[in-house]
Amino acid sequence: MQGAADKAENVANSRALEVLARAGYAVSGVLHFLVGTIAIGLATGKGGRADVSGAVAELGSQPAGPVLLWTSFAACVALALWRAGDAIFDFEHLPAKNEVAKKLKAAAQAAIYAAMALSLAAFARGAGQDNRESTSDMTVNLMKAPGGVLLLIVIGAAVAVTGVVYVVLGVKKSFRKHIRMPAAPTARKAVTGLGIAGYAAKGVALFVTGLLVVIAAVTAHPEESTGLDGGLRALRDQPLGVYALMAVGAGLICYGLYMVVRARLAKMEY
Repeated sequence: MQGAADKAENVANSRALEVLARAGYAVSGVLHFLVGTIAIGLATGKGGRADVSGAVAELGSQPAGPVLLWTSFAACVALALWRAGDAIFDFEHLPAKNEVAKKLKAAAQAAIYAAMALSLAAFARGAGQDNRESTSDMTVNLMKAPGGVLLLIVIGAAVAVTGVVYVVLGVKKSFRKHIRMPAAPTARKAVTGLGIAGYAAKGVALFVTGLLVVIAAVTAHPEESTGLDGGLRALRDQPLGVYALMAVGAGLICYGLYMVVRARLAKMEY
């Protein structure tokens, strides 16, 4: 049993998996970049879905779309496995409280990248689903379940708090501890600027999305819980919302570029 665990740990920390996992960061960056461009399009009156499904659909519509989708799927699976390996095998050198927090964070990120991989695979097979519909359907089903409303409020609040955390990480430049900053001063400033703008914009988007989930649960209107796309559209409909949405879209583009840079500079070991 111990031998199997050791083999699993070796695979989880292998060079081959690390290279693919780094590519997963780049895929995440490309998808955030596309969401940002779609968000700016929404602000200027164009159509599209400013969420992961819309970004994946846009990626799949490019020349060699199926190849891009399956390659991106493999990269996201690798990153999910890498973070799952961190959650299982790493952080033992830390105090118990910090170890648990780090492992939970790694597990959550593994789940996020696994979900991203599933979305890519679904579109590659021609079975992609609109995230607005799936989110609304999930909200309806949860609201019908015992304790579902309370669970939705907790989920929405968690997403909103995560958004606040992202903004704080951006403002405090805390993201820099996860990467090896380039030596050149100009490059350091560029990476820092992308991170600040990107984390702040993603934080705003997550906060609005979580807030809509809470509102949908409290008012018993599940159709109002429409995920990231619905959150950005709601932001657009506020006073001066068009300008705010354009700023968030530009920030998400910055976050996408930062994640592409992170693919090269990320600290993969813990």
